[in-house]
Amino acid sequence: MTLNDVTLVRVATLVASPWKNGGGVTREVAAAPEGAGFDTFVWRVSLADVAAPGPFSRFPGIDRTLVLLAGAGMLLDEHVSGTDAASGTTHTHTLEQPLDVARFAGEASIDARLVSGPTRDFNLMVRRGAATATLDVWRGNVQRELSGDTVLLFCAAGPMRVTLPGAAPVDLATDDTLRVDRAQALDVSAEGEGALLAVTVQHV
Repeated sequence: MTLNDVTLVRVATLVASPWKNGGGVTREVAAAPEGAGFDTFVWRVSLADVAAPGPFSRFPGIDRTLVLLAGAGMLLDEHVSGTDAASGTTHTHTLEQPLDVARFAGEASIDARLVSGPTRDFNLMVRRGAATATLDVWRGNVQRELSGDTVLLFCAAGPMRVTLPGAAPVDLATDDTLRVDRAQALDVSAEGEGALLAVTVQHV
């Protein structure tokens, strides 16, 4: 690991843009390739502010992971088609507490219901067959070894202090991200009373 492999992304630098379907606002944290659009990214991490109920954008060929960050919660109704309209079923992903996680296919038909007011969510999207990714929730003091083409340490609740080998500690506030590229057997130490989302991405 070199200093060139490490990038600190402060939440204040994130730019708001409309959802793919125009139904909300998203802020891109990181993506590959850099600058890729909704139809061309290999992977993408973003924050979403959901102010009203409604359908999610569809992303065929994408595996999605969503984490509730703030708000009273959200119910995601995933509509599964049967052989005819009457035989269709609905599976509900329930996110009631901060750091609750839902995983679903990007092509799925998803309708969001808000429990009581707006939410903020963390979104990880990975193009199937082009990359794989894992997401783990770290609470409090944690030491882990991570490997991946890209590792993202997102501060879901701060402050948190992150220490990487041979580098000074980095203090993360809520919604800040520490990105490490070309991470091989990376020893990570996290300290604080908050939580991190640890994302590792591997290109296929």
